[in-house]
Amino acid sequence: MGFFKRLKDDMDVVFEQDPAARTYVEVFLTYSGLHAVWSHRIAHAFYKRKLFFIARVISQVSRFFTGIEIHPGAKIGRRLFIDHGMGVVIGETCEIGDNVTIFQGVTLGGTGKEKGKRHPTVKDNALIASGAKVLGSITIGESAKIGAGSVVLKDVPDHSTVVGIPGRVVVQNGYKVRKDLDHHKMPDPIEDRCTQLQHEIDELKEEISKLKGREQHDNINL
Repeated sequence: MGFFKRLKDDMDVVFEQDPAARTYVEVFLTYSGLHAVWSHRIAHAFYKRKLFFIARVISQVSRFFTGIEIHPGAKIGRRLFIDHGMGVVIGETCEIGDNVTIFQGVTLGGTGKEKGKRHPTVKDNALIASGAKVLGSITIGESAKIGAGSVVLKDVPDHSTVVGIPGRVVVQNGYKVRKDLDHHKMPDPIEDRCTQLQHEIDELKEEISKLKGREQHDNINL
Protein backbone atom coordinates (compact mmCIF):
# COMPACT_ATOMS: atom_id res chain seq x y z
CA MET A 1 0.00 0.00 0.00
CA GLY A 2 1.35 3.43 -0.97
CA PHE A 3 2.29 6.05 1.61
CA PHE A 4 -0.60 8.46 0.93
CA LYS A 5 -3.11 5.66 0.54
CA ARG A 6 -2.01 4.32 3.94
CA LEU A 7 -2.53 7.76 5.52
CA LYS A 8 -6.01 7.99 4.03
CA ASP A 9 -6.78 4.47 5.25
CA ASP A 10 -5.79 5.51 8.78
CA MET A 11 -8.06 8.57 8.59
CA ASP A 12 -10.96 6.63 7.10
CA VAL A 13 -11.12 4.40 10.17
CA VAL A 14 -11.55 7.53 12.32
CA PHE A 15 -14.66 8.50 10.34
CA GLU A 16 -16.00 4.96 10.72
CA GLN A 17 -15.47 4.88 14.50
CA ASP A 18 -15.94 8.48 15.65
CA PRO A 19 -19.17 10.35 14.81
CA ALA A 20 -17.52 13.60 15.96
CA ALA A 21 -15.06 13.54 13.05
CA ARG A 22 -16.06 16.07 10.38
CA THR A 23 -13.32 16.71 7.84
CA TYR A 24 -10.01 15.17 6.78
CA VAL A 25 -8.22 18.39 7.72
CA GLU A 26 -9.62 18.26 11.24
CA VAL A 27 -8.72 14.59 11.66
CA PHE A 28 -5.23 15.10 10.19
CA LEU A 29 -4.42 17.99 12.52
CA THR A 30 -6.20 17.23 15.78
CA TYR A 31 -6.47 13.48 16.41
CA SER A 32 -3.73 12.49 18.85
CA GLY A 33 -4.37 8.77 18.43
CA LEU A 34 -3.65 9.11 14.73
CA HIS A 35 -0.47 11.10 15.41
CA ALA A 36 0.70 8.44 17.87
CA VAL A 37 0.22 5.65 15.33
CA TRP A 38 2.06 7.59 12.62
CA SER A 39 4.92 8.40 14.99
CA HIS A 40 5.11 4.76 15.99
CA ARG A 41 5.56 3.65 12.40
CA ILE A 42 8.59 5.90 12.08
CA ALA A 43 10.01 4.77 15.44
CA HIS A 44 9.37 1.10 14.59
CA ALA A 45 11.26 1.47 11.30
CA PHE A 46 14.34 2.68 13.22
CA TYR A 47 13.83 -0.05 15.84
CA LYS A 48 13.89 -2.79 13.19
CA ARG A 49 17.21 -1.38 11.97
CA LYS A 50 18.54 -1.66 15.54
CA LEU A 51 18.73 2.13 15.92
CA PHE A 52 17.15 1.80 19.34
CA PHE A 53 18.12 5.19 20.76
CA ILE A 54 16.61 7.14 17.86
CA ALA A 55 13.51 4.96 18.04
CA ARG A 56 13.05 5.66 21.75
CA VAL A 57 13.57 9.39 21.27
CA ILE A 58 10.83 9.49 18.63
CA SER A 59 8.58 7.43 20.91
CA GLN A 60 9.12 9.76 23.87
CA VAL A 61 8.57 12.91 21.82
CA SER A 62 5.31 11.40 20.58
CA ARG A 63 4.35 10.54 24.16
CA PHE A 64 4.98 14.14 25.23
CA PHE A 65 2.68 15.58 22.55
CA THR A 66 -0.04 12.90 22.45
CA GLY A 67 -0.16 11.38 25.95
CA ILE A 68 0.10 7.95 24.33
CA GLU A 69 3.12 5.73 24.94
CA ILE A 70 3.82 3.07 22.33
CA HIS A 71 7.12 1.26 22.62
CA PRO A 72 8.90 1.31 19.24
CA GLY A 73 9.26 -2.47 19.37
CA ALA A 74 5.49 -3.09 19.37
CA LYS A 75 4.02 -4.59 16.19
CA ILE A 76 0.85 -2.84 15.06
CA GLY A 77 -1.38 -3.80 12.15
CA ARG A 78 -3.54 -1.69 9.85
CA ARG A 79 -6.37 0.64 10.91
CA LEU A 80 -5.66 0.81 14.64
CA PHE A 81 -8.04 3.38 16.14
CA ILE A 82 -7.02 4.95 19.46
CA ASP A 83 -9.98 7.04 20.65
CA HIS A 84 -8.93 10.10 22.70
CA GLY A 85 -5.92 8.07 23.82
CA MET A 86 -4.62 9.90 26.89
CA GLY A 87 -2.86 7.43 29.16
CA VAL A 88 -2.69 4.55 26.67
CA VAL A 89 0.44 2.40 27.15
CA ILE A 90 1.49 -0.30 24.67
CA GLY A 91 4.49 -2.45 25.64
CA GLU A 92 7.52 -3.57 23.66
CA THR A 93 6.44 -7.10 22.72
CA CYS A 94 2.79 -6.28 22.04
CA GLU A 95 1.35 -7.52 18.77
CA ILE A 96 -1.84 -5.82 17.57
CA GLY A 97 -3.80 -7.02 14.56
CA ASP A 98 -5.94 -5.12 12.08
CA ASN A 99 -9.03 -2.99 12.84
CA VAL A 100 -8.41 -2.91 16.60
CA THR A 101 -10.01 -0.17 18.72
CA ILE A 102 -8.44 1.08 21.96
CA PHE A 103 -9.91 3.72 24.26
CA GLN A 104 -8.21 6.08 26.71
CA GLY A 105 -6.37 4.77 29.75
CA VAL A 106 -5.76 1.27 28.36
CA THR A 107 -2.57 -0.55 29.34
CA LEU A 108 -1.19 -3.43 27.30
CA GLY A 109 1.61 -4.26 29.71
CA GLY A 110 3.73 -6.92 31.35
CA THR A 111 3.44 -8.48 34.80
CA GLY A 112 7.05 -8.18 35.98
CA LYS A 113 10.65 -8.45 34.84
CA GLU A 114 10.24 -11.57 32.72
CA LYS A 115 12.13 -11.70 29.43
CA GLY A 116 10.98 -12.60 25.94
CA LYS A 117 7.33 -12.24 24.93
CA ARG A 118 5.86 -10.52 27.97
CA HIS A 119 3.07 -8.33 26.56
CA PRO A 120 -0.33 -9.17 25.08
CA THR A 121 -1.23 -10.20 21.55
CA VAL A 122 -4.45 -8.57 20.35
CA LYS A 123 -6.08 -10.17 17.32
CA ASP A 124 -8.09 -8.53 14.53
CA ASN A 125 -11.24 -6.51 15.25
CA ALA A 126 -10.83 -6.55 19.05
CA LEU A 127 -12.08 -3.67 21.19
CA ILE A 128 -10.53 -2.65 24.51
CA ALA A 129 -12.60 -0.14 26.46
CA SER A 130 -11.52 2.75 28.70
CA GLY A 131 -9.18 2.02 31.58
CA ALA A 132 -8.81 -1.70 30.90
CA LYS A 133 -5.52 -3.35 31.89
CA VAL A 134 -4.40 -6.31 29.80
CA LEU A 135 -1.27 -7.76 31.36
CA GLY A 136 1.20 -10.49 30.47
CA SER A 137 1.89 -12.67 27.46
CA ILE A 138 -1.74 -13.48 26.80
CA THR A 139 -3.91 -13.45 23.69
CA ILE A 140 -7.05 -11.37 23.17
CA GLY A 141 -9.06 -13.26 20.58
CA GLU A 142 -10.49 -12.03 17.32
CA SER A 143 -13.49 -9.69 17.71
CA ALA A 144 -13.20 -9.91 21.51
CA LYS A 145 -14.40 -7.04 23.71
CA ILE A 146 -12.79 -6.00 26.98
CA GLY A 147 -15.06 -3.98 29.27
CA ALA A 148 -14.10 -0.64 30.79
CA GLY A 149 -11.90 -0.92 33.88
CA SER A 150 -11.36 -4.66 33.51
CA VAL A 151 -8.09 -6.35 34.49
CA VAL A 152 -7.35 -9.23 32.13
CA LEU A 153 -4.66 -11.76 33.09
CA LYS A 154 -5.71 -14.80 31.04
CA ASP A 155 -6.33 -15.55 27.37
CA VAL A 156 -9.64 -14.36 25.96
CA PRO A 157 -11.34 -16.58 23.35
CA ASP A 158 -12.47 -15.27 19.97
CA HIS A 159 -15.83 -13.45 19.87
CA SER A 160 -16.00 -13.08 23.66
CA THR A 161 -16.82 -10.26 26.07
CA VAL A 162 -14.80 -9.89 29.27
CA VAL A 163 -15.62 -7.68 32.26
CA GLY A 164 -14.52 -7.35 35.87
CA ILE A 165 -11.49 -7.62 38.13
CA PRO A 166 -10.10 -10.10 37.41
CA GLY A 167 -11.62 -10.27 33.95
CA ARG A 168 -14.21 -12.98 33.35
CA VAL A 169 -15.80 -14.09 30.11
CA VAL A 170 -19.51 -13.22 30.32
CA VAL A 171 -20.48 -13.56 26.65
CA GLN A 172 -19.03 -15.96 24.08
CA ASN A 173 -20.20 -16.31 20.49
CA GLY A 174 -23.26 -14.23 21.31
CA TYR A 175 -24.38 -16.28 24.33
CA LYS A 176 -24.12 -15.45 28.03
CA VAL A 177 -21.68 -17.71 29.82
CA ARG A 178 -23.40 -17.13 33.18
CA LYS A 179 -27.00 -15.98 33.09
CA ASP A 180 -26.78 -14.65 36.65
CA LEU A 181 -23.73 -12.46 35.98
CA ASP A 182 -24.88 -8.98 35.00
CA HIS A 183 -22.57 -6.01 34.57
CA HIS A 184 -24.13 -4.16 37.51
CA LYS A 185 -23.76 -7.25 39.71
CA MET A 186 -20.03 -7.82 39.34
CA PRO A 187 -18.38 -9.27 42.48
CA ASP A 188 -16.80 -6.74 44.82
CA PRO A 189 -14.10 -8.45 46.94
CA ILE A 190 -13.66 -5.37 49.18
CA GLU A 191 -17.36 -5.20 49.97
CA ASP A 192 -17.43 -8.97 50.57
CA ARG A 193 -14.52 -8.70 53.02
CA CYS A 194 -16.12 -5.76 54.85
CA THR A 195 -19.35 -7.73 55.17
CA GLN A 196 -17.45 -10.69 56.58
CA LEU A 197 -15.61 -8.47 59.10
CA GLN A 198 -18.89 -6.85 60.18
CA HIS A 199 -20.40 -10.31 60.71
CA GLU A 200 -17.42 -11.32 62.87
CA ILE A 201 -17.69 -8.08 64.90
CA ASP A 202 -21.39 -8.71 65.50
CA GLU A 203 -20.59 -12.23 66.72
CA LEU A 204 -17.90 -10.89 69.07
CA LYS A 205 -20.30 -8.27 70.46
CA GLU A 206 -22.88 -10.95 71.09
CA GLU A 207 -20.31 -13.14 72.83
CA ILE A 208 -19.14 -10.23 75.01
CA SER A 209 -22.75 -9.45 75.97
CA LYS A 210 -23.26 -13.07 77.02
CA LEU A 211 -20.08 -13.01 79.13
CA LYS A 212 -21.16 -9.74 80.80
CA GLY A 213 -24.56 -11.24 81.52
CA ARG A 214 -22.98 -14.31 83.15
CA GLU A 215 -20.65 -12.10 85.20
CA GLN A 216 -23.55 -9.98 86.50
CA HIS A 217 -25.51 -13.16 87.34
CA ASP A 218 -22.57 -14.58 89.26
CA ASN A 219 -22.16 -11.33 91.20
CA ILE A 220 -25.84 -11.36 92.17
CA ASN A 221 -25.55 -14.95 93.42
CA LEU A 222 -22.58 -14.00 95.52
